[in-house]
Amino acid sequence: MDIRIIQYLHEKIALKKTGSPRQLAEQLKLSERSIYNYILFMKNEMGAPILFDRQKNSYVYTEECKFVLSHSPDKTRNLGPK
Repeated sequence: MDIRIIQYLHEKIALKKTGSPRQLAEQLKLSERSIYNYILFMKNEMGAPILFDRQKNSYVYTEECKFVLSHSPDKTRNLGPK
């Protein structure tokens, strides 16, 4: 997983402006399958509350969500919502 793509997806999802998975794939020059894989990773591994809203034609967060990436001396990593 490319952290830059995850950050980009987070920003677009927060703005509710991802477009369809196909449009998002075109924007990122990725396959549609890759988009689904990134979204699943964000949901399953990072705990991001993501759904696709058909009326908005966008992925959305179902609750407020922040993307946090940090490094601490004990080598733990904080990734995920909140």
